[in-house]
Amino acid sequence: MKAALLYQVNEDLVIEEINVDLPLRRDEVLVRTVACGVCHSDRTVQTPGRRPLPVPLVLGHEAAGVVEQVGSDVTDLKPGDHVTLCATASCGICRWCMRGAPQQCVNKNASRADGASRLSHEGGAVEPFVGLGGFAEQMLVHERTVAKLPQEMPLDRAALLGCAVMTGLGAVRHAARVQVGDTVAVIGCGGVGLNVIQGARMAGASRIIAVDRLPAKLEMARSLGATDLVDASVVDPVQAVLEISGGGVQHALEVVGVAETIEQAFRMLEPRGTATVVGAARPNVEVRIQATELVFPEKRLQGSLMGSAHFRLDIPLYAQLYLDGRLKLDELLSERVPLDGVNAALTQLDSPLVARTVVTF
Repeated sequence: MKAALLYQVNEDLVIEEINVDLPLRRDEVLVRTVACGVCHSDRTVQTPGRRPLPVPLVLGHEAAGVVEQVGSDVTDLKPGDHVTLCATASCGICRWCMRGAPQQCVNKNASRADGASRLSHEGGAVEPFVGLGGFAEQMLVHERTVAKLPQEMPLDRAALLGCAVMTGLGAVRHAARVQVGDTVAVIGCGGVGLNVIQGARMAGASRIIAVDRLPAKLEMARSLGATDLVDASVVDPVQAVLEISGGGVQHALEVVGVAETIEQAFRMLEPRGTATVVGAARPNVEVRIQATELVFPEKRLQGSLMGSAHFRLDIPLYAQLYLDGRLKLDELLSERVPLDGVNAALTQLDSPLVARTVVTF
């Protein structure tokens, strides 16, 4: 099958023919890839500063497709099923899985039979990014990485559910726990941030203040539910949010992953407010806040990984919300490109003017 391989940081992906190790093991699923979103997480692996990963590496993790084969022990999926895949595979039996936090699973490698890759190129092992490798015509995955969809769900839109939508809506529902009438600020209106805004809208937030530096992204935020827009390139975003909200918001969700915006999110809060960090910061990023702000106004600072989600429950729900017209995905899908357009799509993320580009097969 064809796949886009990363051989070295700071270099383009290379389209290669790679091999899949068949037959399937008892708990595996072979999926024909139909679509895979191009996410900032893929770009950050391609650029310096992240923890190095084994190469060659098949990037791509925001994927959807059609089941082609299932292992002998797989009973809830069959060939022909439409599915979305997710990077938060979990063992199901460790203390974090049992506590209802599968994103913190300490035994994620249990979803790979022996920890070894099942992909190869010219006799050498090829690693799938986060166990998926969505920039390829097929994905050989553990059944725990797969969520079944309604058959009528369009798969190019379904791809977005596995990362941008699940992370954004989940941060609102499971981590921040926004309630009807709450006030919300969202810093960063890219693919995930726009879904934070959608989540806040569906939760019934009374005010949703979108903060970004690009007017085009702010206008898209308005179309998805933002009630107020703050252009951080021309005003102090903290002061603007404090003025709009009348003293601070109950929830500030940061979807950029840099120290400055995380600190801004905390400063935007009213007493007893919560700042939720959704953006994935680089390992060397440190945040400075005033300790007294944690005690006297009782502000809180927390994180949310992959929407703190239960993806096998959440993804079918979000698919149904889309089919019912309550969740907007068509507006998020800005461009479809073939596999050989993946490098241009990744580079475009450095100065993003679109919500999401999807590689289609």
